[in-house]
Amino acid sequence: MDISTIESIIESLIFSYGDALSLDKICEILELDKKTVRSLMKNFMDNYNRANKGIIIREINDKYQMCSNPQYFDYVSKLYQIRQKQALSQAAYEVLSIIAYNQPITKAKIEQIRGVNSDSAVTRLLERNLVKEAGKLEAPGRPRLYETTDEFLKCFGFKSIRDLPMLDIQDLSELNLEELIEEDIK
Repeated sequence: MDISTIESIIESLIFSYGDALSLDKICEILELDKKTVRSLMKNFMDNYNRANKGIIIREINDKYQMCSNPQYFDYVSKLYQIRQKQALSQAAYEVLSIIAYNQPITKAKIEQIRGVNSDSAVTRLLERNLVKEAGKLEAPGRPRLYETTDEFLKCFGFKSIRDLPMLDIQDLSELNLEELIEEDIK
């Protein structure tokens, strides 16, 4: 098969599957190795997405999915009359960032970092499918572990968790907390 035919088959597979299609499944169907398919996918996506079409192909954790081009969101949303979901609370964003940067992590560790109960924020993130349970910690009580989902990556535009921006956090011992508290009071 020539490359053009393979790309057409890949396009058909991704379109007809609807959800994100794994690299492994594409390899299985095409009967090609991962290195070859990954190279084909990179070239195919570069060409496909460069064409400024209404549909783009996104890679999410070695899975590929067709999505509407974000630059046309205003028009697509009119078609479906999308209701805006209630935005996540500040607490939910805090918990989400803690999970993203420390996964897998227990709720107790999240609460230790935040200093407050995080039950409702974790529940909200689970409902939105931004986080999921990732097993249990081998420790007394076997607490649940949480990690981010592919939906999280999709919503925030990341290809994988490695794409999260690096945090520039100062060592807490360098901070003069009393000075910061006084500045906040003023």
